[in-house]
Amino acid sequence: MDFNASLRRAIKTGNVVLGQNETEQCIKEGKAQVVVTARNCPENFRNRIISEKNLYVHTFDGSSVALGKACGKPFMVSALAIVDPGESDILTLKRA
Repeated sequence: MDFNASLRRAIKTGNVVLGQNETEQCIKEGKAQVVVTARNCPENFRNRIISEKNLYVHTFDGSSVALGKACGKPFMVSALAIVDPGESDILTLKRA
């Protein structure tokens, strides 16, 4: 699986929430299927979401700038939540 291509397809065809606050809200509402954090995501945020049960958290091997670019956005993205993958195969991360 090409992570960047799968992520862009999920953003284009599904429902992806960008940002720490929005991601945390999505987790609290039980909507997040997968959470992706940048390598430089703040440790306190990462520790809070890792403690959630039944939530898969993937660490992107890059900075928040690189994750933003992978999303096709001109800004930093330190965390995002996949609510609906659309036509993407990004949920295969949970099985990897």
